[in-house]
Amino acid sequence: MNQDPLLAGLAALAADPPQGLLDRIAARWVRVPGPIGELAVAFTDQGVAYVHEGDGFAEAFRKRFGRPLLPGARPPAGLLPALRTGRPSGLRLDLRGMSDFQREVLEAARTIPRGEVRPYAWIAERVGRPRAVRAVGTALARNPVPLLIPCHRVTRSDGVVGEYVFGPAAKERLLLAEGADLERVRELAGRRVFYLASDTTGVVCFPTCHNARRITPRHRHGFRSVAQARAAGYRPCRTCEPARAGLTG
Repeated sequence: MNQDPLLAGLAALAADPPQGLLDRIAARWVRVPGPIGELAVAFTDQGVAYVHEGDGFAEAFRKRFGRPLLPGARPPAGLLPALRTGRPSGLRLDLRGMSDFQREVLEAARTIPRGEVRPYAWIAERVGRPRAVRAVGTALARNPVPLLIPCHRVTRSDGVVGEYVFGPAAKERLLLAEGADLERVRELAGRRVFYLASDTTGVVCFPTCHNARRITPRHRHGFRSVAQARAAGYRPCRTCEPARAGLTG
């Protein structure tokens, strides 16, 4: 990695820089194993700022953030367990530089449980911008910390996994590894079924919701929309909140 001009200038100072100055202006970086191969991860004094897979990490980071990079002695606390389990609870993230809307979109995506998926419209409704589905997709594409904020768990309503910063194949691989039944989701979407309801609980869910997975075939009913399910006497699941998706079928 080439020496950054700012770091070279600091090294040339007659006196040592104040304690902690480097950590305020530079980012540290490490290479760590991840669920899709080796990752380069940059972190600041505020938390993990960037996750990158493949070549061109340093150039991509500097172009996006304008910060110099220094080798890190060790990964930040909680990073490796978060990558291993897909549950980054407690891990600090540095999302400075993102707009309020982008942060809201990423925080909404962060709530999606492992092994479950939600449509882009669900995110748009959750952040109070139900018409901004395309803008939601753009914000997710700009996610600086994929895997830690699981934007791979946001998919198209037609059963197609959609785009992903590391590519659609990696997105599908991640979801399958987490236990999401993508084949089932696609099969249901092909029949225009986007929600599953249980006639024993009276609740309608997204197909990947852990509550929907427990519905036995004889008690399972499919619907195109939450409105259709409500008309049949079902109430939306309070866990996966399917009413937020806005699909009218």
